[in-house]
Amino acid sequence: MSSNMDLLDRAKKVMPGGVSSPVRAFKAVGGFPKIIKKASGAKIYDIDGNEFIDYCMSFGPLIAGHAHPKIVKAIQKTVENGTSFGATNQQEIILAERIVQNHPSADWVRFVNSGTEAVMSAIRLARTATKRDIIIKFDGCYHGHTDALLVKAGSGLATFGIIDSDGVPESISKHTIVLPLGDISRFRSIMQEFENYIAAVIIEGIPANNGLLIQTKEFMKSIESIAHQYGALLILDEVITGFRIGFEGATGYYNLKPDIITLGKIIGGGLPIGAYCGKIELMDLISPLGSMYQAGTLSGNPLAVVAGNTMLDIIQSTSSFYSDLESKTLNFAKNLKRIFDEQGIPVNIPAIASLFWVVQQENIPNSSSEISNSAINYYSKFHKKSMDKGLYLPPSAYEVWFLSSSHDSTTLDVTLSKIKSIIDGL
Repeated sequence: MSSNMDLLDRAKKVMPGGVSSPVRAFKAVGGFPKIIKKASGAKIYDIDGNEFIDYCMSFGPLIAGHAHPKIVKAIQKTVENGTSFGATNQQEIILAERIVQNHPSADWVRFVNSGTEAVMSAIRLARTATKRDIIIKFDGCYHGHTDALLVKAGSGLATFGIIDSDGVPESISKHTIVLPLGDISRFRSIMQEFENYIAAVIIEGIPANNGLLIQTKEFMKSIESIAHQYGALLILDEVITGFRIGFEGATGYYNLKPDIITLGKIIGGGLPIGAYCGKIELMDLISPLGSMYQAGTLSGNPLAVVAGNTMLDIIQSTSSFYSDLESKTLNFAKNLKRIFDEQGIPVNIPAIASLFWVVQQENIPNSSSEISNSAINYYSKFHKKSMDKGLYLPPSAYEVWFLSSSHDSTTLDVTLSKIKSIIDGL
């Protein structure tokens, strides 16, 4: 049987970097990525048979753990009737109904195949509705790899962003403004300056791709009200937070009324999916009812939507699902910080719901630019030792950690013991 290194070498001969998504290459932390064979609950296993406790959890979808028996059974039953129809199916309708029931800002849902595709479509819809072109995003927020949002902040004097990837035309950046998180005065000033040109403001429900940058309720509510004051739409990107921090996601947590919500991850139960939703007066602009074209061969795929429905069934089967998971997460984060504190290592572990972030510096960063180089370097060493000890952590200092309902107390205690020995050896 082929070993991890053999398969990695083969992968590099036929796939860019040997991966299908850049962070999987471990370039940010060093070492060699694992070729995964299987996973169950809170555990993941590589092709060589090594076992790891997983805190990456496929970057968020697996809130009930890997290969949950109910989800596996639902997929197996569904696949017997076909893998794709190119037509509407019953489970697709049921999932749309459940999204609408739990999101007061949504009347209609359009399914797509990824979070990136959901955001791309949401931007197109906002531009269609407002007849404007400019999008405002925030530095440190990630919204997938659509051209319009692969833009980063320029210098302090720059208004429009600068391209963050080759292959994106320079003209794209002329329609995207990147602003700092938390600076409502700057936001209001830009909205005033470009009031007749801004189609939408987009922000992650909780910025969780460049560290866990939890924003205040005052900031989020101010963004909403000021955007609407100047005729712009609010797009709330809930690809990570949707059904992760509660059934109403960040929309409910911040008591917001976004014009468009984007979803993904959990609503697919671990299979590829995305969605965007909003009020009828917006959503009826989408083809076949309106002039905004958007389509997808595999959208509403029967396997993905039945997995998503089953995931929501699992969550709803326990009334305290979210509160139990949050309590578990906050307690684990507190105990983890205590271990670092006992070793005299400055660390912050911001946490919310069932996600948290470990950053080795004294202050909690409010933006990605405040994450120190020493924190990034420390995490690389910490990650390497963690892999050696059987802990599968996010392969970047900027990525958050995810807990699932399958991370029981024994698993968490074992993790804390392993981390203590890792810190002792650094």
